[in-house]
Amino acid sequence: MPDATDLVKRAEALFDELDGLPLERRVDAINRIRRCLHEHSPFADEPVDCVQWVPGDQVEGNDYNPNTVAPPEMALLSLSIDTDGFTQPIVAHQADKDRFVVVDGFHRQRVGKMPGRIRQRLRGYLPVVSIRAARGDTPDRIAATIRHNRARGVHGVLPMTDVVVTLLRAGWSEAEVARQLGMDADEVLRFKQVSGLPELFRGHDYSKSWD
Repeated sequence: MPDATDLVKRAEALFDELDGLPLERRVDAINRIRRCLHEHSPFADEPVDCVQWVPGDQVEGNDYNPNTVAPPEMALLSLSIDTDGFTQPIVAHQADKDRFVVVDGFHRQRVGKMPGRIRQRLRGYLPVVSIRAARGDTPDRIAATIRHNRARGVHGVLPMTDVVVTLLRAGWSEAEVARQLGMDADEVLRFKQVSGLPELFRGHDYSKSWD
């Protein structure tokens, strides 16, 4: 069985060679090394085990996030990242080789891409972890975004209604929407009512007290 100390020493000797590489090639090498380590990690099923540095122009926001952050909180987020550094990576779905769509961290992504000291410090890159490939279709990504946001953010009623409608139209049952988004049945019903879409109520069992 190899000795862990010996393995680390041999790795350190190789890693010293990274310092001589140009920035783009060094980042690419570091990302590839991390992916190799991830394959052998006992935590390989956890996305956070493999943070990659991705060019900011390859990371884009999604078009369904109902979470809103007021200007004072955005300023605080910017101050936090400026002062404390990026302590949380951006969670994304890798849509293709050079395109990542944000699942969680939309506002962190915005702060990291704004012109200024933070972007300069990051050299145009953003820290990204990719969600599990099996969870990459649109309804699953929407549900993942809501789960990440729900406990800490403020969801606008109309955007959240759009989310519920999208999932129901994708074939999810009301029970599945409630379970995946951390809602109860009454919340799902209220969002259906806000939508005003009659097709969402076809086959709905109403209480006899409504008669």
